[in-house]
Amino acid sequence: MRSPIFVAIDTPDLDRARQIATRVQRHVGGIKLGLEFFSANGRHGIREMAELDLPIFLDLKFHDIPNTVGKAVQALHSLNPAILTVHAGGGRAMMEDAKAAAPKGAKVVAVTVLTSMDSSDLETVGLSPDPHAQVVRLTSLARDAGLDGVVCSGNEVAAARKLWPGGFFVVPGVRPTNSHAGDQKRVMTPRKALDAGASILVIGRPITQAHDPDDAARAIEATL
Repeated sequence: MRSPIFVAIDTPDLDRARQIATRVQRHVGGIKLGLEFFSANGRHGIREMAELDLPIFLDLKFHDIPNTVGKAVQALHSLNPAILTVHAGGGRAMMEDAKAAAPKGAKVVAVTVLTSMDSSDLETVGLSPDPHAQVVRLTSLARDAGLDGVVCSGNEVAAARKLWPGGFFVVPGVRPTNSHAGDQKRVMTPRKALDAGASILVIGRPITQAHDPDDAARAIEATL
């Protein structure tokens, strides 16, 4: 059984991304590649990373009109991602089109509330200042749209799983004990996030910026 840890490789440098993934591949279940990597390396970069034979979580967070998102997701078929993301805030029709267009076997998950946002951030964009209520609302919408799961912080994953027992729950903002939170505001330790109901854990800087990424990944895996 693969580790639930997906390492977030947030760098535009393809060689460095490949180096990190190669070093940690024995102790992670997959790699997450986002906008920073994709903007610099595109489809070619994704294909190169796929040669490491690790599941790829393609985290592009699509958010546009339904037709545009559907066509964008369809364009990813040849990359064969294991997981891809859309923003739940795009609405039910957009999520339905994304799922309908997704490659066979790929999990489409909806981002609920970014882990870099807290109550005051939500209020400034006109939303309820309660992240928990917003995550629950969008989890219900994603479920009804036929998606596979959602992305939410460890603080809300228990409530999301209770609402959707069969869902797939991606928890970012995961930080080992005594690790710096960085730009994340709603964080949780890996063990607590799993216990709360996470399906996979997204961990970036505590691994990728460690002196020895492999040792860091192995140490986190040991706590699970």
